[in-house]
Amino acid sequence: MNRPHQNKKATQTFSVEINGTKCSAETGETVFNVAKRNGIDIPVLCHDDRLAPAGACRVCLVEVEGQRRLQPGCAWVVTPDMQVTTESDRIEKHRTVLYNLYMADHELDAAGLPVETENNNQLRELCKTVKPMKLAPVNAPRDARPADNNPYIEFKPDLCILCARCTRYCDEVEGVNAITLANRGAETTIATAGQRSLIDTSCELCGGCIDTCPTGALVEKKSPQNLVQLDVATTRTTCNFCGVGCQMDLHTHNDRLVKITSPEPGQTLNDGNLCVKGRFAFDFVHHEDRITEPLIRGADGQLHPASWDEAIAVAAKGLLKVKEKHGSDSLGFISSSRCTGEENYLMQKVSRAAFGTNNIHQCAAT
Repeated sequence: MNRPHQNKKATQTFSVEINGTKCSAETGETVFNVAKRNGIDIPVLCHDDRLAPAGACRVCLVEVEGQRRLQPGCAWVVTPDMQVTTESDRIEKHRTVLYNLYMADHELDAAGLPVETENNNQLRELCKTVKPMKLAPVNAPRDARPADNNPYIEFKPDLCILCARCTRYCDEVEGVNAITLANRGAETTIATAGQRSLIDTSCELCGGCIDTCPTGALVEKKSPQNLVQLDVATTRTTCNFCGVGCQMDLHTHNDRLVKITSPEPGQTLNDGNLCVKGRFAFDFVHHEDRITEPLIRGADGQLHPASWDEAIAVAAKGLLKVKEKHGSDSLGFISSSRCTGEENYLMQKVSRAAFGTNNIHQCAAT
């Protein structure tokens, strides 16, 4: 396979031809990168912009002048004046056979398409573009992990196409190597060491494997299994668990949060990644014990509902009382990374300007 050039200092700009159109390219770029930048679609399944090219799924094969065989567009590096064809009868025949082979080794719905899941459905969408072939179903005895008692991630081997996006993500992005390809031939599966539960491995339960899976073989246990049939609204927001500022998409049904996903890679600062808290720890949103209004402790020692003006006045009075009795440096202020930058700025102004102390800290600084 034509591998990417490693000498970044030798980067140069040149032209390549894709489907008869001149396109600008740089040293080290792949056919897929150049085509995508120029609005030319090349289907992919095993490709993720965050991962090194693998050329595993063979969906992106293209014709390269001078090459006898079709080559993987996601991994084939362009060279000056290279001529590439991404659509032809030969390529169409290849895709038709390939997609039907995937469907023969896949759980199908009544329409003969890969089952629709609440996760990614890239394979299903690709299979809609070709004519079905009469192929005998393949019984690939891939092992699952039925005893995996982790609370968040479920593996469905019947939906897996072994593109290895999940294992590569775990290795290249998270760097924890909790899952890997195991066994050989038709028995190849996504496994852990000794087929142990993810809790008993180095897994951080970030859910990135779910996010990158193109077939729904990895799904969230917390997400409703019929999510694709529900009327779900999506809202972009900022994660409130730390100060990094990761962007996330909230999926709500009947005004209840049912799932959290990350935006597409390359769109936001977290590049499509979330941690275990950001992706799964949203039960507090609808928890019955969540405080929804200010509370002031009364003379009876109990907490009673109050307005924000009343609560702020009581807090200010208490702080001033401590300052008058023990001095400004007896006070300490701690702000939260869950607040906005503007709110944290005002917090230090309250500490320094209103109460005269530099004892101000923020939890994201630790």
